[in-house]
Formats: sequence, C-alpha cells, structure tokens
Amino acid sequence: MSAESLHWRRNMYVCLFGSFTNLVAMTLLLPFLPIYVEHLGVKSHAAIVQWSGIAYGISFLGAGVLAPVWGRFADLYGRKLILMRASLAMAICMSLIGVAQNIWQLVALRLLAGLLGGYASGAVVLVATQTPKERAAWALGTLSTGTMAGTLLGPLIGGVLPGLIGLRETFFLAGGTIFIAFIATSLLIHEDRSTIPGRARRVAGAWSMIPDRRPVIAMLTTAMLLMLANMSIEPIITVYVAQLVPEARVVFISGVVMAASAVGSVLAAPHQI
Repeated sequence: MSAESLHWRRNMYVCLFGSFTNLVAMTLLLPFLPIYVEHLGVKSHAAIVQWSGIAYGISFLGAGVLAPVWGRFADLYGRKLILMRASLAMAICMSLIGVAQNIWQLVALRLLAGLLGGYASGAVVLVATQTPKERAAWALGTLSTGTMAGTLLGPLIGGVLPGLIGLRETFFLAGGTIFIAFIATSLLIHEDRSTIPGRARRVAGAWSMIPDRRPVIAMLTTAMLLMLANMSIEPIITVYVAQLVPEARVVFISGVVMAASAVGSVLAAPHQI
C-alpha cells in the first residue's frame, strides 16, 4: 500500500463532512423558498408557486448538464480538484443568494450552484478510488449515511434558522459552513493519482459487461419517475402548509413535512430487498 493510500480514512471523513454540508445547503431553503421568493418582489400566489419551482429545479438541471463534463475533468486532473471547485463554488453561490435583490438573481445563482456544484457525487468517486478494496463497502456506506443525513436535516434546519437569525443570514451561515468544508478538502484530503486509471477503466467498462440492459434501463426510468413525483411537490409544500397552520409556524412545519420523506427512506431502507 502506498503512503498516500494510508490517508483514505481521513479522506472519507472530510468527504462525509463536505457532502453533509453541501446537501444541507441545497435543501435548507425549501421550507422558506416561497417566502423568500415573495420577499424578492413576486406577489401573486400563482407566480410565487411558479418561481419557487423554477428556482428549486434549475439547480438540478444545471447539475445534470455539466455532470459528464466534470466527470471527464476529474479523470484528467483528479477528484480532489473537483471537490475543491465544487465546495468553493457552493460557498460563494450560497452567500450571494443571501444578497439577491430580485427573482432573476435568485434563479441565476441557483443555476450557477447546479452548474458548478456536485460535491457529493465527486466525493463518492474519490472515496471509491482511494479506499482499499476490502474497506470500500464500509467507507461508501458511511459516506451515504452523511448524504442521507444532509437530505434529512436540511429542511429541518431551514425550518428553524430563519426564525432565529433571518432569511438572508441563513444563506450566509450555510455559505460559511461550506467554506470550512472547502478549507478541509484543500488541506486534509490526499489523493493518490496512481489508483485512478485502473479503477476508472473498470467503472467505464461496466456498462458493456451487462448482458441484458433492459432491466437496468427500466430501473433507471422508474427511479426517474419516482423522483419526479416526489420532488415536483416540494417547492409548493410551504404554500400548501400555509393554508393549514398559523403563519408563525409555516416555515417550521414545512421543514418537518419535507424531512418526513427522508425519514421514511431511512426507516424503510433496511427492510427493502
């Protein structure tokens, strides 16, 4: 084992922290997104719902467009550089969202966050390539726990923080936390580049080794439809909750409702076959 590969455990914990903070930042705005959209000057009920959906979904559109590009870039220049770029970009974008003055700036910054982000997916690849084969399953399982925790706690944090420190200050705090992840990634992660080519080739050739790809395509399609059904309602949950509870508790209750689906996933995962 090379000297660099001895750092795999520290790499995993740094990636765990970075993935957690990035996913919290991406999801914490959900409970108060419609309120922030209204704060930026959108007044009609229909327009608030529409712009909330656009601002939320455009990040994932941007991420999907550039994901193959960043993957290729990682193959050429290393995964650590990708994680540094993603965490720094997210820290800047989240902080700038806190000073947005109109809905167009919010949408543009959310798009930029999607285009330049992708820390969690990059962390999976780095951990997979830098961890000894016999410990890879444990490391990836631990990393996925942080990913799930970020998805779970993001809406809950977003339901509490605005009432304590304010809407814009919530974005500043999220940006500052991600910047800490950027510093940790820059200083603490050690990547052994010699492990990349062989594993990358094995992953790239995995698709051609599948004898019957129809079940895989069916599962991908089903997963896409399930995500579409689940995520399409998230930007408007706050608007719906506002019709059911007192105004003072809208953001908090919305965060709890949004986190409930992640809780269900955590509870059901061990029992799925």
